[in-house]
Amino acid sequence: MISRSSIDRIFESARVEEVIGEFVQLKKAGSNFKGLSPFTDEKSPSFMVSPVKQIWKDFSTGKGGNSVSFLMEHEHYTYPEALRWLAKKYNIELEETEQTSEEKAQMNERESMFLVSTFAKEYFHDIMLNSNKGKAIGLSYFKERGFTDETIKKFELGYCLDEWSGFTDAALAKGYDLKYMAATGLTIVKENKKFDRFKGRVMFPIHSMSGRILGFGGRILTADKKAAKYLNSPESDIYHKSKILYGLFQAKKEIAKQDNCYLVEGYTDVISFNQSGIENVVASSGTALTSDQIRLVNRLTKNITVLFDGDAAGMRASIRGIDIILEQGMNVKVVQFPDGEDPDSFAKSHSNSELKTYLEESAQDFINFKVSLLLKDSNNDPIKKAGVIRDIVSSISKIPDGIQREVYVQECARIMDISERVLFSELAQLVSKNLEDKTKREQQKNKVAARQQNKPQQDPNEPPAEYYMEQEQAQMGLVKGGVVASQKIDQLSILENEIIKILLLYGNEQVEFIEEIIHTDEAGREKIDHRKYENTVSAEIYVHLQEDEIEFSNTLFQEIYTEIIHQLNQLEKLDIDDLINHKNPAIASLVTTILMEQENPNRQLSDWEGQNIEVKSALEVLAKGVNDVVYNLRRVLIGEKIEELMNEAVKNQNTSIDLDVIRNYTSLKMRLFEKLNRVV
Repeated sequence: MISRSSIDRIFESARVEEVIGEFVQLKKAGSNFKGLSPFTDEKSPSFMVSPVKQIWKDFSTGKGGNSVSFLMEHEHYTYPEALRWLAKKYNIELEETEQTSEEKAQMNERESMFLVSTFAKEYFHDIMLNSNKGKAIGLSYFKERGFTDETIKKFELGYCLDEWSGFTDAALAKGYDLKYMAATGLTIVKENKKFDRFKGRVMFPIHSMSGRILGFGGRILTADKKAAKYLNSPESDIYHKSKILYGLFQAKKEIAKQDNCYLVEGYTDVISFNQSGIENVVASSGTALTSDQIRLVNRLTKNITVLFDGDAAGMRASIRGIDIILEQGMNVKVVQFPDGEDPDSFAKSHSNSELKTYLEESAQDFINFKVSLLLKDSNNDPIKKAGVIRDIVSSISKIPDGIQREVYVQECARIMDISERVLFSELAQLVSKNLEDKTKREQQKNKVAARQQNKPQQDPNEPPAEYYMEQEQAQMGLVKGGVVASQKIDQLSILENEIIKILLLYGNEQVEFIEEIIHTDEAGREKIDHRKYENTVSAEIYVHLQEDEIEFSNTLFQEIYTEIIHQLNQLEKLDIDDLINHKNPAIASLVTTILMEQENPNRQLSDWEGQNIEVKSALEVLAKGVNDVVYNLRRVLIGEKIEELMNEAVKNQNTSIDLDVIRNYTSLKMRLFEKLNRVV
């Protein structure tokens, strides 16, 4: 286990904007940063990061928290894994205690798969650098390709011995479970036999955006016609080929910095470009490009440059991926290498400056590129030319921005020497069809989501597991600007939420309160006097709730309230950072939601100043706000008590209801109404 002192150092050092900036392109927005949600496919940014509060909030999904919770949400890290990632980033030496057998047993299956994948990466790299066969075969291959020691280390390249079970035996000897070696595809198990999937291949580890090992690509070094030249890890719980871009982990910072991403096909293309000083490059690993892959790039930049080999046949097959890029609202440029050249060979045969110059000068708009490529096949045939025009207009129809579509239509009309009116007519039909298809896909997606809605979503092995269901309920049914979003309005939840909100935002504020003192004069008339006194908001609320022995009905609110009271007793003040960085992600998430609600970009604010209406600040009406929420909570609880007594009487057919008790409760409820309606 990671020690408390190490955790404290991590939270003191970590900057939420720096951590999230590794995965999302953030732009300054006042005192905050904003960007596109990394959890949904959105066009307008609703993802906010507050450097002052050191928290983030995704208003499109309701998720939020601190640096640790972001890594847990985005990278599916466990709590300890997120802490270790931050410790590595900020060069913090961790103090750890020995895990108990129970704690080891809590490691879930995905984490076990990540662990065995990390071991495999280290094993293959070590074998290549330190074994005789590894150096003679694997290392010599990479050296022949021109890769330096620094490049080999950067991409953690390796070699799997040409033995049936060299890796498998080594992993078993280290205590790794064969079950997870098989689940990741590193080991193939058939009946009683087990052997290495990648035997005799040089290894390319495939990283997630944060650097976790998801899978491997292996290249065979022998001339075996029956074996595939490249072999990838099979699909698994951690490896999904259609959602991964090779080199993104190494390229993400440079992509954001250069505001452009180069897209190639193969592993060696990426590595050669990196060695030539072009680091903002990723590869689709020879697979058909997917929208999930493009969305990964879209988080970092809106600009993508697709690099094509000189092979014309391969280009025509790959160019279909451009439409997928356009659908994501990306700006696309294309670079074509000379005949017989690919990014890898071109980078090796040219100097760094020559490569950079070629990329800059050869980049052309996708319309010009596609027209020049397809017109070569038309041979001035009118029917083929009409097909080319339809193909290009089809690509333009994928662009979500209407202004961009119009500009491209005008450019296409000029190049193809055809009427804009005809092109716009064709475009209108295609856009309408695209919208109809998208609607159908969304409807199908919603149906699938609806069927899965009632499935349990908890992971009992990800600490602290017991709170995840409450977290989901809190996100679905609570705090949206102080209003409950569940189907049935729950007044108690609204008021409990409001109390937590006041405590978090103003708990340490010293406020002047007014106490009502009711007494009866000699004539039996009720008289009310007022006494002014000062108190902190948190202490005032605590006194009221303690006096009535009130506990929150919502367990998550009660947990937060207990934490707050504990802080007050220990520190005599409220430490918000301790709640934001709480080990319980449900508490951290709900606290973040409340604190970030005022930053919501979709929050509608009334223009009171423009209407010359004077509005008091929150602090000016804070005392009344505290009293109102406490009185309302008492009122609702008393109402529930009255209803409970009446229902009990009906259920038991009890005709001898204690009317005095009912009258006393009702009288108290009416007195609270009077207090709430009285301006103090």
